[in-house]
Amino acid sequence: MECFAGFSHTLPTIIFRRSINYDASSKRAKTVCLRAKIDDENDPLLQAAIAAASLRLQETFRPGKPIFLSVSIDGNFFFPRPGISSNKPLFLDPYAGCFVPPQIDVDTKQCSLHYFLATKFIDDKLLDTVNQIDGLKQVVLLMDGMDTRPYRLSWPTSTIIYDVSPDRIFKTAAEKLEGVGAKIPKGCLFRHVPSESSNVQQSLRAKGFNGNLPSIWAIQGLPVMTLSSLEEILLLVSGLATNGCFFVGEFPAWLAETDMGIKCSKKESMEKVFLNNGFRVNMISHMEVARSFGKSLTPENYNNILFVAEQLRFSDDQMETWRREFQRVEEDGDEEGFEEL
Repeated sequence: MECFAGFSHTLPTIIFRRSINYDASSKRAKTVCLRAKIDDENDPLLQAAIAAASLRLQETFRPGKPIFLSVSIDGNFFFPRPGISSNKPLFLDPYAGCFVPPQIDVDTKQCSLHYFLATKFIDDKLLDTVNQIDGLKQVVLLMDGMDTRPYRLSWPTSTIIYDVSPDRIFKTAAEKLEGVGAKIPKGCLFRHVPSESSNVQQSLRAKGFNGNLPSIWAIQGLPVMTLSSLEEILLLVSGLATNGCFFVGEFPAWLAETDMGIKCSKKESMEKVFLNNGFRVNMISHMEVARSFGKSLTPENYNNILFVAEQLRFSDDQMETWRREFQRVEEDGDEEGFEEL
């Protein structure tokens, strides 16, 4: 998918055998897409990606129109206008249906709302940030392989979107998206980097990523199994993102409980992990996001923590550029001194 998309951002027609039930008394809502087919029922990463797609499909077909939340640079919210119905969908994903196999159960328990809120928050943060970047805009999505943001979000022209995800899942998803006519917004570029690459940083550079230009990074769905895995991701981002760039997304909540050799709160633990890797992080409360939409959350456990982090360091490319410039200035000074002698 390494090509400029010179087509309009049209929405596919998705066909269902039965409608989605949003009755509050119903514990389950079943959806069926005629095009979907499970490729490997024993692949946990594939099944997790399909489960996330089914939740996005559920939210897309919630009665009403979508509502919008503006997210400031520091992660704070601008609340929607009074009177907006909390029953309206937080976002639309017209492509999620092509991933959802027949007879799948869509879980409507309360923690699903956490996922909807996190997805909406990440969507808005990405678009708010990228629209403030002049010239070439770089977006890096660390996802599960079935993320549809490159297709469903209204990216401004001159945006390059990099998808870092499991290659086998991405290829399966790409075939299904092509089958429903999904297109990248006109004037944008989309490139995929397998998360299994031995050197993701080098692979991103090979695909055209420029560490001297601003970027926005997001993670949702990419497996993070250990604290070391999270630190490797932070190392990747800090090496490529320029000073002041943002990294937004979710990571497993249990990582905050990992023994770091000191006694401190979960918040302090994760702040330390991020700061050690060059980021100032702000943990985002799902309750606060929910209130901004007039929704309520029950105190049930959700497995992920929502965050916004700011890059405090300079990227490797920035450091190399300045090193060369400093070396050039020194060499010019030495030549001038030699001429005076």
